Amino acid sequence: MFFEFGLKDIIDILLVALMLYYIYRLMRDSRSLNVFSGIMVFIVVWLFVSQVLQMRLLGSILDKLVSVGVIALIVLFQEDIRKFLYNLGAHQRIRSILRFFRFSKNKDRDQKDVKEVIMPIVLSSMNMSKGKVGALIVIERNVPLDDIVATGDVIDALINQRLIENIFFKNSPLHDGAMIISKKRIKAAGCILPVSHDMDIPKELGLRHRAAMGISQETDALAVVVSEETGGISIAQRGEFRLRLSAEELESILTKELG
Repeated sequence: MFFEFGLKDIIDILLVALMLYYIYRLMRDSRSLNVFSGIMVFIVVWLFVSQVLQMRLLGSILDKLVSVGVIALIVLFQEDIRKFLYNLGAHQRIRSILRFFRFSKNKDRDQKDVKEVIMPIVLSSMNMSKGKVGALIVIERNVPLDDIVATGDVIDALINQRLIENIFFKNSPLHDGAMIISKKRIKAAGCILPVSHDMDIPKELGLRHRAAMGISQETDALAVVVSEETGGISIAQRGEFRLRLSAEELESILTKELG
């Protein structure tokens, strides 16, 4: 009998290749590429020993190691796996599909609610930029930031331009930490964020920018930064910076991402 190779087999190969590619990206972003390479070498050796050479004793030992190794990998890379699944759920195409199922009558109300969140952030960021007042505003999206909120002082207030500027005023006890905005409210201020140790971050960017990068790498949150040294406005998003933003650019990005 001839080996039958159909459309289903092509789809099967493409799905496996796609899965391996995303695993490779996950390992690369988490600086675990060598671990990924070692796992692939082990799998090749395991398949060669058990399927090609059919060594029963060595094959059975490797089978046991594989069954235990899967659990060990889940435990070892649980944070990276969680981040990958969060990013998958927060992907722009997934969000577009979810938006498609919204009722059209709610769109105008949603846009109005988004503006009520965005405009105080934009206006306060511009004022703080002019006065070179440092600020770090984190906007929660799909990934909950309850653990970050717990590190600061809970405020739970409506989003207000004057309140934002007062919190980041230089003599305020909360100005050094991050402000967390969640569910259209200012949840907390003075919060501590995970700091990114990425060597690609420009050296002229300070600790606020590294903290913004850290939270954007671990979650899908948006982090708005106002530089105390230059007054420049930046956004950290999905592990990338957008620097030296104007008011229009800041509003456009927030509207696109939060809308």
